[in-house]
This record gives sequence, structure tokens and C-alpha cells, in this order.
Amino acid sequence: MNAATDAVAVTGLGATTPLGGDAASTWSAMLAGRSGIGPITEEWAAGLPVRIAGRLAVEPAEILDRVLARRTDRCQQVALVAAREAWADAGAPQVDPERLAVVIGTGTGGALTMLGQDDVLEESGVRRVSPHTVPMLMANGPAARVSIDLGARGGAHTPVSACASGAEAIALGLDLIRLGRADVVVAGGAEACICPLPLAGFAQARAHSTRNGEPDRASRPFDRDRDGFVIGEGAAVVVLERAGFAAARPARAHAFLAGAAVTADAHHITAAHPEGQVRAMRLALARAGLGPLDVDLVHAHATSTPLGDLAEAESIAAAIGTRPAVTATKSMTGHLFGAAGAVGALAAVLALRDGIVPATANLDVLDPAVPLDVVAGRPRRGALSAAVANAFGFGGHNASLVFTAAP
Repeated sequence: MNAATDAVAVTGLGATTPLGGDAASTWSAMLAGRSGIGPITEEWAAGLPVRIAGRLAVEPAEILDRVLARRTDRCQQVALVAAREAWADAGAPQVDPERLAVVIGTGTGGALTMLGQDDVLEESGVRRVSPHTVPMLMANGPAARVSIDLGARGGAHTPVSACASGAEAIALGLDLIRLGRADVVVAGGAEACICPLPLAGFAQARAHSTRNGEPDRASRPFDRDRDGFVIGEGAAVVVLERAGFAAARPARAHAFLAGAAVTADAHHITAAHPEGQVRAMRLALARAGLGPLDVDLVHAHATSTPLGDLAEAESIAAAIGTRPAVTATKSMTGHLFGAAGAVGALAAVLALRDGIVPATANLDVLDPAVPLDVVAGRPRRGALSAAVANAFGFGGHNASLVFTAAP
């Protein structure tokens, strides 16, 4: 495969994260090693064992129309903000609406609406429940809102694959274009569910860091002293275009999506099986026409859990080797769950475009069991030709994306 001609062009990037209200500020903060993690100061968190999170740097209500914001769940809001930025960055392609598709993954969808309106029902009765409740809570809401916003009639899809959802959405976008079902796909992930229930649940499962006294140092992928992830919120979206369509516009390509793979462990509801991760990476590379020696960078899923990071490190070593540079930006954003894979894809694309790998924050002492070249301390500059972005989720969902640098 000739990646420059057969791959799909990434022509637009958009994001809203704990690091910034757009892709540029998010990327700048990653390169600066800045943390988006802070304390939860609301009264509802006082009795929880976990009182830290990665809150959005910019509130979507400051950007969106007031009426629209009131009628959309926070998860839908972040998807709209990121998608609009990505669409504008791509130059608002003139495409037949029947050939424009949307794929936005999420882990929980409108869970904030569901929990909030259930409280309203119990405390104030049926008449106080919002008539917008159902379209706000449904998991397909982010994809539906983006498709309506852009007038996309080629399909609006919603992968719900836990923490792999955003990457799986991008993989599906690649499939839609290569199968000839779309010329342009707006794809990514969105999540916004910082509230007592998930924080309590993850704390009970001992999956969330309890470093309440030092939130900016709590997420520490691959570090010897990591003790769990930190919940975050936000969205990242890319615009994918059939190479010929992009060239005819002509459009600027940030990078190319050369291959992707989605696998399932069929093993355990929460514990990963390394074989599934290895298969995802190997399949993605094979579909890109590349081998392990072609890979210069791996954006690791690396959530900062003791077992999860080690399993992925071993999988990367088995599938790709220990030569490529590895980075883990959840050390700064926290874990955005359904949006995590899309944020990882964004970071991989920008690293290829700019020739720089962001350092993994809070990596004071590399776990001696991790056999990888994890970038720490400061960003690493140098030409990069290919990058793998991983995303793995509860339920045994594995997604790997392969990006190549634009000529």
C-alpha cells in the first residue's frame, strides 16, 4: 500500500478538553506538560474518597447558543464544539450531504441528564421532568446533534465500546470511506460524566487515583508509583476524507489514516487480555501496509492503573517492539473514557505533523517492568513517519489506529 494515495486524509481537527477549549490550546498544553486535573470543590464531592477530576478548560455554554445548550446534554455539547472546530479546520468541505457521515463514540452518553432528571422526578414529580430528557440522555445524541448541525445524511453512527469508543468511531469512519459509502466522515468521541456515581464506583473498584492532595500529579502512566486513573471530560473530532476528494478541493492534510483494527478479547468484563491488544496493533499495521520497524511513535492508552499499564506495555513490546517512542497524554488530560481514543488520535496526528512527541507527565521513575522507550521530562523532537494510537475498554474492546505523516 502507498499510504499517501490509498490512505484517508485527516483534514480537520477539533477538541475541547481539560487542557484547552480547542485543538491548538490542547496541543500547546500537552507540549508544555501542563495538567488539566484539579480538585472537585462542590459540596456533593465532600464525602467521596475521590475528589479530583479533569474538568473542561472552557465551558461549552460559553460557545454554544443559549437555547441549544439548554436542550442538549453536556456530552452532546462537547461533541458539537469539537465537531464545529474540526469542520472549520477542514475548510467546511462542499460535499453531497448523502456522502457525508458522522461517527461519534461515547461511553455513557447523556448520563448526567439521566441521573439529574431522575432526581427531579423523585424530588418534584412528573410535571417537573424536562420534555427534552430522552433526546438529551440517549447515547446516540452526540452523533445525532453533529449530523443535524452539519446536514450529514450519509449516516450517523454511535460506537459504545467503553474507553475504546472514540478510536472505534475513527476506525469505522475509515471503513465507510474505503467501502465507498462516504467521501467525508466526521468522527471522534465525546464524554462528560463527572458526578458522584462513577467516582464512587471507580473508587470502590480501586481503579481511580486517590491523590486528592496533589491532583496535578495523580495521573502517572507507567510510573512506578501509579495508583489509578483520573476521570476527565471532553471531546475530540477529526474530519476524514477520501484521498481523491481531498486532493480535488484541494485540502490540506494534517496526516493520513493508513489503517485501523478493532478486536475483542472475549475474556473478562474488566480485565484485559494482552492477546487482543496485540492482535489489534498487528492487524492495524497489516491493513496499513506497514511493519513494526515503520512505527516511530505509539500513543499508549495507558490510563495509570497498575495492571492496565503493564499489560499494554507488554502488548506494545510484543506487537511493535521496544524501539518506538511512547507517550501517554492521559497524564495531563485525565481519562476521557469514550473520548479518550479520539484525543489520542489527535495527539498522534499532531505529533506527526509537527515532528514532536509530548512527554508523559508525572513519570518520575519508570516502572522497571515496562520495557518501553517512554518519553518523559521534555518533548522529543524529530521526524516521524508513522504512529499507532491505542484505545482499550472494559468488556475487552480494543482499537488501534495507524497514522502516517503527510508528504
